[in-house]
Amino acid sequence: MAMTLRLYDLKHKHTLVEKNYPTSFFDLEEGGIKEHTTYLDSVLGKGFYKEIYFDGVHIGFGDVRLAKALHLGFESNFETIEMHFTLKGKSTAHTSQFDKDISFSAHSHNLLYTNGLGGKMQWDAQPFQLCEINLRPDFFTRYLPEDHPLFAQFRNAIEKGKSSLLHPQHYQINHQMYQLIEQIITCEKKGMFKRLFLEAKVIELLLLQLEQFYGDEPYKGSLKQTDIDRIYAVRDYMMQNLDSTQSLLGLAHQVGTNDFILKKGFKELFGTTVFAFWAHEKMEHAKDLLLDEVLTISEVSERIGYKNQRHFSTAFKKKYGFSPSEIQKGQ
Repeated sequence: MAMTLRLYDLKHKHTLVEKNYPTSFFDLEEGGIKEHTTYLDSVLGKGFYKEIYFDGVHIGFGDVRLAKALHLGFESNFETIEMHFTLKGKSTAHTSQFDKDISFSAHSHNLLYTNGLGGKMQWDAQPFQLCEINLRPDFFTRYLPEDHPLFAQFRNAIEKGKSSLLHPQHYQINHQMYQLIEQIITCEKKGMFKRLFLEAKVIELLLLQLEQFYGDEPYKGSLKQTDIDRIYAVRDYMMQNLDSTQSLLGLAHQVGTNDFILKKGFKELFGTTVFAFWAHEKMEHAKDLLLDEVLTISEVSERIGYKNQRHFSTAFKKKYGFSPSEIQKGQ
């Protein structure tokens, strides 16, 4: 039986989207991998939904700005484990297979097991970005630890075919997870090399989720959701401006908060200071550029905001234990 997902208008029951996914991936494009992007440009909003799938794994990444709240019905006829990450916006799903509505806010994640799910879905009228990675149950259970009651309960639900959340509360997406999601979505490798890369990154991302559920408690800090959104916006700004420098106050004003909330909240969410984070990401980017061997050391230095190449080389060696020239000579 084909695996089908259908989205429909609740009022008239008209089908808006119907997708059929292959049950076998061996006849896909080179490397056993397939990609497809659906674009939205209508009165509903603008954006895209990118899909990548290969045997046992389906990756979906959506980035949409809705003109107004969207209410749709949905139904699927397949069994799946979903690694769900809501990066921006808010969504709520209502289905009889769960005891209560499932709502995801920005920067939250969880693992879900669903088996032939149907119900109603609402997306709020705001920028919405999500990553959902669906795994075949036999693929997922290979990596599910057995020495924790939470995982044992989830495994039991899968064996009984009962739709379930891994944890009743969602957890906070950390920086490492954001990095892996970005690597997955922007991967430019082809064929089998792309499939191997994506499978490795999906497993690494799953590892981070399971580790967090294994050892941490859901976020119960002092920050309001609006403050959390602003602090993540500062993180995004720094990642997109690795050649810049800014004061703490300047960064805070970029997103409409103050330096006290930014300083306290950033440490609370990411476990490090604003500038330690930015300096680390600058150097990691510099290391990648040096390994590519396209730019000179002086050009790499400028790319991460250093006006003086000597200062850059000193900072680089202090962090990694070898100089920029040594990393290029070693290639």
